[in-house]
Amino acid sequence: MKPVLGVYSAPQTHWVGDGFPVRTLFSYQSLGQHLSPFLLLDLAGPAVFSPSERRRGVGQHPHRGFETVTIVYQGELEHRDSVGGGGLIGPGDVQWMTAGAGILHEEFHSASFTHGGGTLEMAQLWVNLPARHKMAPPAYQTILNQDIPALPLPQEAGSVRLIAGGFAGHVGPARTFSAMDVWDVRLHKNRQANLPLHNGRSAAIIVLRGLVRLGGSIVGDGQWALLGPNGDDAQIEADVDSSLLLLSGEPLNEPIAGHGPFVMNSDEEIRQAFLDLHLGVFGQITGPS
Repeated sequence: MKPVLGVYSAPQTHWVGDGFPVRTLFSYQSLGQHLSPFLLLDLAGPAVFSPSERRRGVGQHPHRGFETVTIVYQGELEHRDSVGGGGLIGPGDVQWMTAGAGILHEEFHSASFTHGGGTLEMAQLWVNLPARHKMAPPAYQTILNQDIPALPLPQEAGSVRLIAGGFAGHVGPARTFSAMDVWDVRLHKNRQANLPLHNGRSAAIIVLRGLVRLGGSIVGDGQWALLGPNGDDAQIEADVDSSLLLLSGEPLNEPIAGHGPFVMNSDEEIRQAFLDLHLGVFGQITGPS
């Protein structure tokens, strides 16, 4: 069993643009160093937005050297980027964007959500790219809820939505550059699950909603547990119905140099990213907003 190295609480909320009130649970500048290949995790909401005529969100901005993974629990999000990717995702859907060599993108509440209002809740994960793939061509994966396997846990303990990686002989739909598991887990009250993991991989369990026990540790709403690499499973018991996000991956063991929207392996590569952005290498977002 993987040991619990620590339990951490979400900090105060800050805004990304005017559409996403987020709590950054970890980043590559802090505890994310222990979670390679995962760099950063933001939880947005749950927050209630009133109807509006003006779309809220975050406008055009660049990325290079990693991937962004956005999981929607409530609300709707529209995305556009400089390589023609994008679309609309709603509850249960995931967008997996490979920034790679460089991309410009924007994210806004959908027109329907803007006009009708409602509750917005989502998670955004940054996933590092191995050095040899840092300059991969940018790409975009729309992963719809209907395409994500929902697999039952033994003894009716709950279920696993398999976004990436493998579980119980099934493989998630997300295409990844390194070995990892991204699971959306539901546990029923007073049930226990033994989740199979890989020895030697990083691991974290984030409680989006609920209260669970991991060994002698209690983890509640907006908290997360950092697990040690040794061991091949995680035993979790739910005190109440709980919604979790499980992350586990093969560490890259490569230098991390990050500045704002860029994550590379050296300061020189960061400087080159800013120069390339200035020179227009990242392209343009075209078409109607």
